[in-house]
Amino acid sequence: MWQHAPVPRPDAPDADRPLRGGERPVVGLVQRRAPFTAGLDPFRTEFLAGLEAEVTRSGGDVLLQLVADRDAELACLERWARLGGVRGVVIMDVVQDDPRLPLLEALGTPTVVLGHADGPAGAAHVEVDDAAAMRTAVQALVDLGHRSVGRVAGPAELWHTRARTEAFDGTLAALGATGRSLDGDYTTQRGREATQELLTAAADRPTAVVYDNDAMALGGLEAAAELGLVVPDDVSLLAWDDSPPCQLAEPALSVVGRDVPALGAAAGRALLDLLAGGAPATVVAGAARVVTRATTAAPARR
Repeated sequence: MWQHAPVPRPDAPDADRPLRGGERPVVGLVQRRAPFTAGLDPFRTEFLAGLEAEVTRSGGDVLLQLVADRDAELACLERWARLGGVRGVVIMDVVQDDPRLPLLEALGTPTVVLGHADGPAGAAHVEVDDAAAMRTAVQALVDLGHRSVGRVAGPAELWHTRARTEAFDGTLAALGATGRSLDGDYTTQRGREATQELLTAAADRPTAVVYDNDAMALGGLEAAAELGLVVPDDVSLLAWDDSPPCQLAEPALSVVGRDVPALGAAAGRALLDLLAGGAPATVVAGAARVVTRATTAAPARR
């Protein structure tokens, strides 16, 4: 369990934001460990940085708990509610019939839900339009001339994966292109395996591949090299959400993403407003954009 010490900022505009009873806010974020790592992936690290910056600016603390699985996450949320130290929580990666949502409603814990409109009664939301982001990604590749696009998706049970899948299929059809998605798990190993499968297909081998996170895109770079393919001459690769590994890769990965720390800051503001007695708000995140680096180009003639 990590407790982040507050950073006093008396000069900040909202540094003296009033809370009920004058209490010092402690907000919680429970996260399952990234597969095969000791901590968080780059997206969650940047989200946490934005959340922490907003909460500490108001004199509060962020409590991060890393857990192994969903049962441990539910137990942590119950423990926080029972002990009373954590006054509100942020929920990410919503799935269908997510057991956290009815639990938090029953516990009466002030909650902000990231990326999905459903949530406990009285919850605030930071809406992320994953469908629009995927349309932007596919449009960018088709505009380069790609007519066959592969995809390595995130975990199928996540709501945002489902939104991306529908947008991927629908946008390709609308633009007269074809595509194929393979299930992924956000790991580099799965990115490598799925890319090998896509790029060794006997028919309709994609000339571009889009990945649902940065780690799988890095695995895609490894797979292309193992197959003797040159990126982007032989295949274009487009990662999801920017990160230092994307920027430092060789070649540097093109990405579709957004200001992730701003998402964390928006969640922090929405939760602080709830704790101050405000009405639950719905904040719409800014649009995603494509950052072109060295892994996307027009397809070579075959």
